[in-house]
Amino acid sequence: MINCQIPTGLIVSCQAPADSPLHDPSVIAAMARTAVNRGAAGVRIDTPAHIMAVRKQVSAPIIGIWKQQLPGCEIYITPRFEDARAIALAGADIIAIDATLRNRPAGEDLKTLIDRIHNELGKLVMADVDTIEAAIVAAEAGADTVGTTLFGYTPQTESFSPPGFDLLAQMLEKLEVPVICEGGISAPEMAKKALDLGAAAVVVGADITGIDIKVTAYTSLIGK
Repeated sequence: MINCQIPTGLIVSCQAPADSPLHDPSVIAAMARTAVNRGAAGVRIDTPAHIMAVRKQVSAPIIGIWKQQLPGCEIYITPRFEDARAIALAGADIIAIDATLRNRPAGEDLKTLIDRIHNELGKLVMADVDTIEAAIVAAEAGADTVGTTLFGYTPQTESFSPPGFDLLAQMLEKLEVPVICEGGISAPEMAKKALDLGAAAVVVGADITGIDIKVTAYTSLIGK
C-alpha cells in the first residue's frame, strides 16, 4: 500500500557538498524544516543519514536519493535496488532514481527496479531523466512522476544548460504522469514559469540552500 502523493508546488532540495560544514545531518534537517515551515510542499534529500535526520523534523513528503559513484557506471542517483531500500528504510516517501538510457549497474533493468520499489518497498518512484526518449521509457516502465533533473548533466545533453523548459514542454505533451521541473532554477520567476507551463512541482536546490555555491560565486568575482 502506497500512502503518499506527489507533492505539488515548491520542493526544496536540501543538500551540501561532502566537505562543507552544512553536510552535517542536523544542519540538513534544519534546512528542511525551515523550508517546510516557510511553505515548501516537500523536500529532496540525499543519503540515508540525512533522510533519517530530516524525517525526525518534518512530516512533509521526502523525495529520497542516494548518490553513488559505482566503478564503470555513469548512473549515480539511487542506481540500485539496495540503495532504494536503504533510503526507504530511512524514511523517504518517494524514491528518485536515475532513469536515463545509460547502462544500469549489475544488469538491473529500469522496469524491474521500479516494480520492486513499488511492490517490495511500497514507495512511489520519481524518474530523473535527461531526454524526452528517456522520459517516455520511464513512464512506460511505471514511474509515478518524471523530472527534468538530469537535463544538461549527461553526455547526450551536455551542450545544453538547465533549466530544460523545452524538455519540460515535451514531457507535458507526451506523458500522462505528473512532470516535475528540476535543475537550474535560480529565481522565483523561473519556478513560476515552470508551474505556468504545467509542471506539477518545481525542485529548487542551490538557489535556496546552496550557500557554498553562492558564496564561491560571489568571491570569485569580488575577491575574499
